[in-house]
Amino acid sequence: MPDELEAHVRAILRALDPEPGREGLRRTPARVVRALEFLTRGYGVDPKQIINGALFVEDYSEMIVLKDIDFYSMCEHHVLPFFGKAHVAYLPQQRIIGISKVARLVEVFARRLQVQERMTTQIANTIMQELDPLGVGVVLEAEHLCMRMRGVEKQNSVVLTSTMLGAFREHQATREEFMTLIGRR
Repeated sequence: MPDELEAHVRAILRALDPEPGREGLRRTPARVVRALEFLTRGYGVDPKQIINGALFVEDYSEMIVLKDIDFYSMCEHHVLPFFGKAHVAYLPQQRIIGISKVARLVEVFARRLQVQERMTTQIANTIMQELDPLGVGVVLEAEHLCMRMRGVEKQNSVVLTSTMLGAFREHQATREEFMTLIGRR
């Protein structure tokens, strides 16, 4: 597969650049393939396996919030980066998850060709299904280079998406507590 990808990148370079054989571009196809493999490595990871390896029985029933989880992803529409912060909260119901696993879950979904809306929902749904908490809230805030570098070229735009499940959807006070804790009102 890498050889096939390299051939495609070489063809793109020939179409874009009048001197595709120059020294600076000679090894570019291999570098692009390695970068794409790295940036899409989330396809090779089962998100459920990340969680199932770190579930713990604990008598804790208050909100658990992980905020400002940095992520980098690739827009599936233009194959350009979008990046930002994820904020994830849940209300446990006798089981908690190792906190680093929440960040790993964000990473798995970010390292795929994505749209921010789907990524937000995938994170929330996976936690809800695997942990069975009373509720889950996920907010992503991201900058999209497809908005900044091309098209409308809006340099200061930020996209906010949210998914609220269970108690976060059903109870305004729970949702407000989450938004207050992450600094969004």
